[in-house]
Amino acid sequence: MRRPFSYPLILAGLFGTWLILNESAAPGTIILGAAAAVLAGSALAALPPPRTKLRRIGVALSLMRDVFVEIVRSNNAVAQIILAPGAGERSSGFVRIPLDTRNPAALTALACIVTATPGTIWVEYDSAESTMLLHVLDLVDEEEWVRIIKDRYETRLMEIFS
Repeated sequence: MRRPFSYPLILAGLFGTWLILNESAAPGTIILGAAAAVLAGSALAALPPPRTKLRRIGVALSLMRDVFVEIVRSNNAVAQIILAPGAGERSSGFVRIPLDTRNPAALTALACIVTATPGTIWVEYDSAESTMLLHVLDLVDEEEWVRIIKDRYETRLMEIFS
């Protein structure tokens, strides 16, 4: 087990976020924020560090670029849906997507990518069947979403983490 101060940048970030969110520099706020940061640091230090090695850094960089572009594109699409609600028939829905990877780091990265993209959210992962349940704000074609997740993201994540 590591010490609670093993991650000083995370502790400083948590403490700074606490102060910003509370909009106060009162002594009680400072003490409570410091205590919360130390407790969170203790909890983080108790977790075992991941045993994952990144391979194919070039693939990781291109994936990050494509995720950024997709987030910007999806932001625009969701903004159009919200700002012009009567412009067309929209139907949201769920899609079950079979996954080939069982690597925890790849699954975590995929969950972060999907959830960070506006209009989609990772709802559930079934480890027995290795499937994820995805909610899509504007669902037109389920098979297209299966192809997007598997081809655009999962394949590259398997290259990076396997």
